[in-house]
Amino acid sequence: MAKTIYTPELAKTICDRIAEGDNLRAICREDGMPNWRTFYDWLELYPTLAAHFAHAREVGFDAIAAEALHIADTPQRGVKREESEDGVKVTYDDMLGHRKLQIETRLKLLAKWSPKKYGEKIQQELSNPDGTLSTFTEAEKAQRIAQIVSDAVTRKANGSDLV
Repeated sequence: MAKTIYTPELAKTICDRIAEGDNLRAICREDGMPNWRTFYDWLELYPTLAAHFAHAREVGFDAIAAEALHIADTPQRGVKREESEDGVKVTYDDMLGHRKLQIETRLKLLAKWSPKKYGEKIQQELSNPDGTLSTFTEAEKAQRIAQIVSDAVTRKANGSDLV
């Protein structure tokens, strides 16, 4: 396999495809495309390409989310064959299980790739002594953690075994 030479046009084509939600390895299997490892080498060599690629990935995540919605909204007719002693029974039905797998896979990958945008929202709530709920900001949490660590260091310096 001949090594593909970097050109800005080729890099743009790949980034455009990534922004459409295409898979980099699938793109790189096509004729005239670089090996995926070569493309990652280019990302290290060309900072501008790395920035364009990162943006294309973000846009591509939205395309994948839109694709998951399309799969959910579009029945997919398939053939189901059941063999028994009486013969073969063929039914035509929506491939609900397959569509569900396609959607769940895309959503799980999006949650891993872009957790801030597509991950589960987690909020900690703590109860006050009177039973009311308190919600802490990130700065308040960091301040409280720093206080706990400071108290532990002081206890250790005073000879306490409770660290």
